[in-house]
Amino acid sequence: MAKRTASAKKQARAGARRAIRNRSTKSAVKTLITKSRLALRSGADANEKTESTVEAIRALDRAAAKRILHRNNASRRKSRLARQLAKVAAAAPAQPAGKAAKAAKGKKGAAPAPVQAPSKKK
Repeated sequence: MAKRTASAKKQARAGARRAIRNRSTKSAVKTLITKSRLALRSGADANEKTESTVEAIRALDRAAAKRILHRNNASRRKSRLARQLAKVAAAAPAQPAGKAAKAAKGKKGAAPAPVQAPSKKK
């Protein structure tokens, strides 16, 4: 049996406490990711899909900030969720013609917005 100093024993106890705390956070993150994926697959409204995905991304950011998940792991999961959301958003039909037309039209008689020329890079 290996020798274990008092400090090594204390670190083992602290590590066990952290593992329990981290396990609950990891589980919560996984649950939010699963809910987001289900919302993206289901016929839920666009607002619900976006909200669930944003909530999952926030949880991933918090876990990465606390170093419960590695930052690259969190980034990869966020990227996959965002890609799924973009795919669903692209496949969804556009806004009804009435709302889109009103938003694009603007005020009656207003001057069109000025168009800026692209700036040259030096």
